[in-house]
Amino acid sequence: MSEKQIRLAIGVLGALGVAIVIVLHWMVFFWVPTEATMGIVQRIFYIHVPAWWIAFLGFGIVALCSAAYLWLGDERLDRAAVAGAEAGMIFTTIGLLTGPLWGRVAWGTWWEWEPRLTLALILWFIYLGYFIVRRTAVNPEQGKRFAAVVGVIGVLDIPLIHVSVTWLRSLHPEAVILNPDGLAMDLDASMGATISVGLLAFSLVFASLFLARYTVAGYEHELNLRDAAPGGIQRAEA
Repeated sequence: MSEKQIRLAIGVLGALGVAIVIVLHWMVFFWVPTEATMGIVQRIFYIHVPAWWIAFLGFGIVALCSAAYLWLGDERLDRAAVAGAEAGMIFTTIGLLTGPLWGRVAWGTWWEWEPRLTLALILWFIYLGYFIVRRTAVNPEQGKRFAAVVGVIGVLDIPLIHVSVTWLRSLHPEAVILNPDGLAMDLDASMGATISVGLLAFSLVFASLFLARYTVAGYEHELNLRDAAPGGIQRAEA
């Protein structure tokens, strides 16, 4: 793809994603019925759950690209891992911020150190560590490889988050869509449609963020190569 096509794709994906996010909020507040058991606070589900799904997607990309980078040493794989990690951190933060909004009403407190919440917070810190390792290493190439190891190991926390509700004593509600005992979709049709719209919206936003960050990482790599070359800074200034 040419640079112009990439910019167009980033803009189109981002604009579509934001537009559908607006539609999602309309559906959440005005269209989907109120859930009988949890009441109005359950509406945060349509933002909270898709955000976590996309976060897991981002970190899955990190793990796959990091493993491939350790094997092949291709800089493009490292750039893809960085893009996935940054987008994943954004959606993990959304998940960690929306969860307590539900917990404050359901549990009477903003936070409980129960298994799923604790493991989710650990996931956020693991990938924060991914960026710290990259930034603080004396040797940038070594930092990339150390970060890649963190990226591969960190993804192992995701299945633990998923099964923690059934394997451990947890306050968190059990999964109603991806149940560890099998694939289930125990939702009213309008609720299923709303969460599907949320997943589509966040997927488009993720794709736009990923492509934008991957492109920026490519520019950064080119600048680093130029500056590392003999007389590179002087040529750049000229």
